[in-house]
Amino acid sequence: GIALVQLPSIAAKTGAAAAGNPVLGLSAVVAACFMSGFAGIWFEKILKSSPTSVWVRNIQLGSMGAILGLIASLWKDGAAIQAGGFLQGYTPLVYSVVAQVGMGGLIVALVVKYADNILKGFATSLSIITSGILSFYFIPALKFSPTPTWFIGTSLVLAATFLYSLPDKPKPAPTSTDAK
Repeated sequence: GIALVQLPSIAAKTGAAAAGNPVLGLSAVVAACFMSGFAGIWFEKILKSSPTSVWVRNIQLGSMGAILGLIASLWKDGAAIQAGGFLQGYTPLVYSVVAQVGMGGLIVALVVKYADNILKGFATSLSIITSGILSFYFIPALKFSPTPTWFIGTSLVLAATFLYSLPDKPKPAPTSTDAK
């Protein structure tokens, strides 16, 4: 469902299909799904099986990302960073986005720690749909316009979330013939 929600609408806007290699694209998506699933399960295992707090674990993981990000930014824009500083061009909007992404990372870690990776997937899917709805109504500059495919994807995500939230059927009580 969420793949349909995020499906680009290039063909709808230009009247032509986007050029590309479908086999390579499908392979990349399948590989990304497997890697994302493995990373999510591993992260959940690490959070739940270790006495280390969520906050320390986030600092450990964030430190590696910060180091790699710093290396990449210096590699690509080292001269511009030396000339204008690392925070050049930052506006209050950029600071708010940075704060939002940081808070989102903490919330994801808490969801994985106290719930599970499947609920995190549902929360992510619902947040993408919510962002689309909010951008349609409150940020017209983004020019988001829901397509029929978006509505189908949204319906699939909502149905999956509803079905997952249903309580399990009670198991039948064992009978005297089951014990033999």
